[in-house]
Amino acid sequence: MAPKGCYVARYQVRQQKIYWYYKLQATEPIFEQAKDPQKKSKYKHLGRAGSEEHITAVIQVVRRNQIDELERTINSLTNSLIDLYYDGESEIIPDKLD
Repeated sequence: MAPKGCYVARYQVRQQKIYWYYKLQATEPIFEQAKDPQKKSKYKHLGRAGSEEHITAVIQVVRRNQIDELERTINSLTNSLIDLYYDGESEIIPDKLD
């Protein structure tokens, strides 16, 4: 599964020809740099479309998005349950104490 906030991005490299490559991009530096493992980068090179790393990253991002959506749904249902509980509780409590 991809880390939170990651997505697959396409970028262009111009040499004698134009090449399209893909990278896994994060909002914060989380990936080890190839030259210096002590430093972190926001980008992880995936190669060309259809490469094993590219396909794996796409699947990982899809899984992350599914989990994020499930978490949002669970939170929404939890909040709805809390609202129902407290709304029902206010009907039981009398307005005035006799």
